[in-house]
Amino acid sequence: MFQLRYTTPKDWAQVVLSDFKRFLQDHAAAEKKASGMAVSMFSHYPDKPLLVESMVNLALEEMNHFRQVIKIMHERGIYQAPDEKDPYIHALRRLTRRGTEEYLLDRLLTAAIIEARGCERFGLVAEALPEGPLKSFYKVITDSEARHHELFIELALQYFPRKKVEARLCQLLDQEAQITEALPHRPALH
Repeated sequence: MFQLRYTTPKDWAQVVLSDFKRFLQDHAAAEKKASGMAVSMFSHYPDKPLLVESMVNLALEEMNHFRQVIKIMHERGIYQAPDEKDPYIHALRRLTRRGTEEYLLDRLLTAAIIEARGCERFGLVAEALPEGPLKSFYKVITDSEARHHELFIELALQYFPRKKVEARLCQLLDQEAQITEALPHRPALH
């Protein structure tokens, strides 16, 4: 339904490959936080069965991704780093409006954008890695993220009129592009 309005330069992936240990630690943290976000969503909206079922499934899938990244890390002798605030996520969360309806719509749309950015960047990592199991893993993760961003848009369209979803998504995409372009490249997903 949408395209990101800022394209991550391919040299971002070289920053990732230059400190892949740190990237793996950040990736694990991102998957864990994504699972937690899905749990938060189904906890806050028990009266929305479609959202609850979707978020339960998403929480389990993201936790499975976390488990897979942890396994890769442990095979390489790498352990989790302390959780840090992600400047990208933090900046996007500040865009969330208050008010019951606005808050839900913005949560769904920012989640869709975050997943779309993750899809783009995991794809860049997959493209930059040499042939082998790690490249294959990141191709699978890329496909998964693509499904996730579509899920959040589908949920938004279940609860809000299309014109309202499209108008707010347009605003958020413009703001996300500015945020992303301004952030320095680092060995992290965002």
